[in-house]
Amino acid sequence: MRIRVSRNGPYFVSGRVPLANMTIGYDAGGFAYRWRKGRELPVPEKYALCRCGQSKTKPFCDQSHRQVGFDGTESASRKPYLKTARRLRGACLDLTDAEELCASAGFCLRAGDIWNLMRRTRNPGKRRTVIAEGRNCPAGRLVVWTKDGQAIEPETEPGIALVRDPRAGMFGPLWVRGGIPVISAAGFSYEVRNRVTLCRCGESANKPFCDGSHTQDQPCL
Repeated sequence: MRIRVSRNGPYFVSGRVPLANMTIGYDAGGFAYRWRKGRELPVPEKYALCRCGQSKTKPFCDQSHRQVGFDGTESASRKPYLKTARRLRGACLDLTDAEELCASAGFCLRAGDIWNLMRRTRNPGKRRTVIAEGRNCPAGRLVVWTKDGQAIEPETEPGIALVRDPRAGMFGPLWVRGGIPVISAAGFSYEVRNRVTLCRCGESANKPFCDGSHTQDQPCL
């Protein structure tokens, strides 16, 4: 399985990577708190996913990038995650945060937000909330760590999820899970991670990764 970014074109996916809808679930207070899996889309061994945001056959590419003159120039850092993330140390847990990877899913905002909760992780309930919020971050911006240096990662099977935010009425990024390699148009292999989010509205300033631009003025509808 792998995903190859094409120059000013789609993502070429190979290895029969599963593709499914994933919807953000909200609690009574209006905060994102869980993921709900939707239907799985039938896919062939190889397929192409739109990244310009203009395809009429989303999530698949229909060559619209050629008509609109899409500029898909990649600008994301090639440094490993831990080289760019800042570290926040809590009483019982640590948190690393690479803000440029934020996909604006909002799981980190519940219960007073993960950064404030980190300072109170001696409380078992707050510790559990920190872990849940960190694990639900689709982009891997936020990673929670034990004090002995073990990352607390969600267990995920390899696949791509089409993120849907019903509250905002839009689709979000491509959520790549389970350590699927992402190869740049120039042939560079980005760091293989358990979870990353790829831009599919065409507006990210951190291509190929999502930077939350779809929540502003270019929803991936």
